[in-house]
Amino acid sequence: MPWAVSGLRLGRAWVAAPDPAALRARWAVLAGAEGAERERLFRPSRVRSTALGAAALPGQRATSTARFGDAPGPCPEPVRALLAPFDEQWLLPDQRLIDAARPELWRVLDGQQLFVLEGPEPVPAAVPAAAPAPDAAGPAAPAALPEPGLQVTAHLPAGRLGRIRPLHRRPGGAEPNLAPGLLPLLGERFGGRVTPQDVLCWVLAAGRPGPRGYGVPLPADPERWRAGLELGGRLLAVRLRGGRGAEPPRLPGGRRPYVRSAVTGWPDGIGYDAAAQTLVLGTGSVSPVPAEAWEYGAPGGERVLEAWFAARCAHRSREAAGLEAMGPAAWPQAWTSELLALVTTLALLAGAAAERAAFEPGPPLPRAELAAAGVLPPPRWARRPASVLDHLEEGPGGQFALL
Repeated sequence: MPWAVSGLRLGRAWVAAPDPAALRARWAVLAGAEGAERERLFRPSRVRSTALGAAALPGQRATSTARFGDAPGPCPEPVRALLAPFDEQWLLPDQRLIDAARPELWRVLDGQQLFVLEGPEPVPAAVPAAAPAPDAAGPAAPAALPEPGLQVTAHLPAGRLGRIRPLHRRPGGAEPNLAPGLLPLLGERFGGRVTPQDVLCWVLAAGRPGPRGYGVPLPADPERWRAGLELGGRLLAVRLRGGRGAEPPRLPGGRRPYVRSAVTGWPDGIGYDAAAQTLVLGTGSVSPVPAEAWEYGAPGGERVLEAWFAARCAHRSREAAGLEAMGPAAWPQAWTSELLALVTTLALLAGAAAERAAFEPGPPLPRAELAAAGVLPPPRWARRPASVLDHLEEGPGGQFALL
């Protein structure tokens, strides 16, 4: 996947939030403020302030391109975005508010796009086993995935998530972001049509980080290829959480986490009862929650579920000020539904960690064959974004941009 884009740099935390209603309220307060108060709330940077206009983001022509201090315009409809690993939130799609919005990503954002994020991803930590009796052999702790994997999302990646590699270079899936010649070579080798999503599934199953970046061995054996597609397809379905019209993933054996007691008011914290396999949020509780889902955490030790909860409490912290302090007063029911889906995702990924770690791609395709097919090295143009000329984009002050 030769074309890669650096992550978005928001510049101000208040433009993103777990609750879209909070973003609309923040916009209303900012647009209604004047003078020094508006400037204080905005939190200007070297590249963004209320005195500067900016081009409309591709696909977001309803937003104003005038200077924010002169004409804020109506609040743009918040869009879904991935702000942290496994943490889907909402973002105000207005380039006047974002230091580095990466318009090239917005141009290819549509219902067929997937984004691969090559950065440090949380991995499932080994769950400590109970100490065995002195004369009995206790169960071994589950093995953790030995290396970081990749994040995949259908939403716009808008956090510090590492390099972003779109699956397609143009809207509508018209051109894959793959080394030229790769798909025909694989199709001829394995006797059938190979799609860009097939390659992504193989990457999820067989890719491993190395000293020069994320490496993807290409197999010579059709059986290994088909096995990798099966494993990678399951991993992709779990990561997309049933998106793109697919059935939401479920735990094996018909188990599923559900709400034992509803969350009322605002939970004062999140905890885990290992004996009862119950996640506790204040007065609310969710079970069954496998221990592997609770322990799924970042390399630095922060659990995904704890980080997810902390992000939803950020507006209530002592450090929150100005627009960042605006958020829901009571725990939204929609967040509990998101939590149930997240628990299932983490449990399934933790359960597949050993299978993925043990997957062997088999003998690789000879490098000479890849070079003869034009796959290696990829041409320089493949590392740059494609020209997208099928729509107009409004520049600063209402002028149309020429791309």
